[in-house]
Amino acid sequence: MAGGPLITPQELIDKLEQTALLDVRWSLNGPPGIDEYLQGHIPGAVFVDLDRELSAPPGPGGRHPLPDAWSFTAAMRNAGVSSNRPVVVYDAGNSMAAARAWWLLRYFGHGHVAVLDGGLEAWTAAGYPAATQPVVGGHGNFVATPGGMPLIDAAGAAKLGEAGVLLDSRADERYRGDSEPVDPVAGHIPGARNRPTTDNVDEQGRFQAPDELRQQFSELGIDGGAQVGAYCGSGVSAAHQVLALELAGYPAALYVGSWSEWITDPSRPVARGPG
Repeated sequence: MAGGPLITPQELIDKLEQTALLDVRWSLNGPPGIDEYLQGHIPGAVFVDLDRELSAPPGPGGRHPLPDAWSFTAAMRNAGVSSNRPVVVYDAGNSMAAARAWWLLRYFGHGHVAVLDGGLEAWTAAGYPAATQPVVGGHGNFVATPGGMPLIDAAGAAKLGEAGVLLDSRADERYRGDSEPVDPVAGHIPGARNRPTTDNVDEQGRFQAPDELRQQFSELGIDGGAQVGAYCGSGVSAAHQVLALELAGYPAALYVGSWSEWITDPSRPVARGPG
């Protein structure tokens, strides 16, 4: 989107009529995002369900596999997304779910997508109104064309762990294998370096400044020369990492299947400890 991958509430308020606005609130343990949407959302926003519309059904490809182009086209058209109309996505505040929608739209070829920095919390904090009436998206004309963002599979993630920079975007304790509350196996991909996505934002859920992000990523060995990839538990928060890396000026590939796919093959190695 013109101006970069983020937009502020002050910038959005003047563009509501010209923008397809998607509410993608979601959290791993609930409550359901649609319930929160019905309690209040940005006027004009259409609710999009991360589990059903921004993912394929869980299985060997992980808990949130990449949806196929046909399914994503249908979901976005139903949400009113058209190829020539800017899209803004938002969630409750920290942009974890919104980054997943941003990455998918970019991957499938939409060239004008932005994340509302700080989400609905930033919108209401700025004094802007909320609506409770559900919005029907209408009929968009978007056609999903894969390939707009770099993507890696398990083999590609293993290669980056050996000869590039592979970022594990989960919390420290999950990376080390001390605790695994979601998946049946604890640990991380060998060679991965830990960078929790919570480090990308401030206390208000807004992304840190590009210079600050660039400095922090440089401490992990990212300097613009090495290939970079990111994964998490199921490919949701790792999209947030890719967005933060883009803000810092570094292109990065996403391992969509992430840890939940990696562990489906017992021949793949598992590392534990601080790395």
